[in-house]
Amino acid sequence: MKRCLLGLLLLWLTPAWASDAPRVAALSWEATEHLLMLDVTPLTVADAGDYRAWVVRPTLPEGVPSSGSRLEPNLELLADLQPELIVIPPVLEDIRPLLERIAPVQVYQGFSQQHDNQQVQREAFLDLARSLGREALAEQRLQAMDAELAQWRERLQAHYAEHLPAVTVIRFSSPTAAFINGPNSMPQHALALLGLQPALDLPPSPWGITQVPITTLGRIEQGVVLHIEPFPQEAQLFASPLWQAMPFVREQRFAAMPSTWTYGGVFSLQYLAEAIGEALLKLPSESGKAPQQPLE
Repeated sequence: MKRCLLGLLLLWLTPAWASDAPRVAALSWEATEHLLMLDVTPLTVADAGDYRAWVVRPTLPEGVPSSGSRLEPNLELLADLQPELIVIPPVLEDIRPLLERIAPVQVYQGFSQQHDNQQVQREAFLDLARSLGREALAEQRLQAMDAELAQWRERLQAHYAEHLPAVTVIRFSSPTAAFINGPNSMPQHALALLGLQPALDLPPSPWGITQVPITTLGRIEQGVVLHIEPFPQEAQLFASPLWQAMPFVREQRFAAMPSTWTYGGVFSLQYLAEAIGEALLKLPSESGKAPQQPLE
């Protein structure tokens, strides 16, 4: 009886936008992004609150409830919402038989060192669109993204007189360490789409990131370093003699990027390119340099 009442309450509270659209539950954030870009608001999203705080774009309506965590979905809630489709990441394959008792399940690959993360996300978006009968809209959205990326390339080429800088994107983890976005990361894919080379080459990794000591950044003698905000301890680090001695700091080749999700679906490339482009346009045009040698 309790479960029945819960189900009736959830259906009664379901907003009007959900009534005419496909009823899809998204148990990964990449699937959430892709559904929203297909004009489908998910019935429920794993860790919905954290999505709104970290991923941000595209915007998830406030009325969409959380389906539990991305590792432990709330099966009772999913059953009560009566989805027509559940989209999951590979990490939930073990509970796929349980989910299939509720609705058909589609799984899409996440980040891996074994494939091209950018291409996998693009294919996942198109496949999801086909399953929902929204192929034309999907192609339209991808074409619009590609056109915007081309505009950013032109703006950067004009700003730097076609002497584009090598660029490395980092996220500070502490005043003594940073994560560098390297091969197969979405930031580096965005850089490539903008016609930019990395300022510091790194070995591949599953998520495309490598944690290094802050001192490693001193190897970037040429090129630009962009850091993703926020970093609560930036005042402590940026005032230190070590930081002030960095070549890219001394030569004004360092800038901040607004908080942007770096492990997203295919359209995270657009958001990252926008953030990278805006940061680079604020720097002096003479910051364009040759790429740095590989990190050994």
